[in-house]
Amino acid sequence: MKNSRLLVAGLALVASSLLAEPVFAQANPAPPGQTDELFRSFGEKAGLIRLVDDFMVRIVADERLGPFWKDTNLKLIKTQLVDQLCVITGGPCVYKGDDMKQVHGAMKIGKPEFNALIELLQVAMARQGIAFSAQNRLLAKLAPMHREIITLH
Repeated sequence: MKNSRLLVAGLALVASSLLAEPVFAQANPAPPGQTDELFRSFGEKAGLIRLVDDFMVRIVADERLGPFWKDTNLKLIKTQLVDQLCVITGGPCVYKGDDMKQVHGAMKIGKPEFNALIELLQVAMARQGIAFSAQNRLLAKLAPMHREIITLH
């Protein structure tokens, strides 16, 4: 039970980055000494593409989240999300996009929507066979972004 709550809390933090276009552009952003081991554990870029494809199908079909995505360029968002996750996991991608706070400021995203997104991410990662430890490491890297996504308190 405690592990479930920790996972949901961690996934909630991940979702913050997934609701937005990327914050900045980076090429090979891994800090000195960081390897691409996490990137490899997600199946490299091909694995990230599969994950994002699965995740986006779930988001668009979800009655709680679908309305947020109805007037968006899903192809562009998928591409940017793959690049964002690639960069965050230590891969060799370039990540470009607008500031998340600016993108989400007027969207009126609350904790329930944020948590729904996390649930769907968890399902997509599990469906793709991503190890729990790798999921947690990604969540830890994404965690600080939630403050820029939730605009309703």
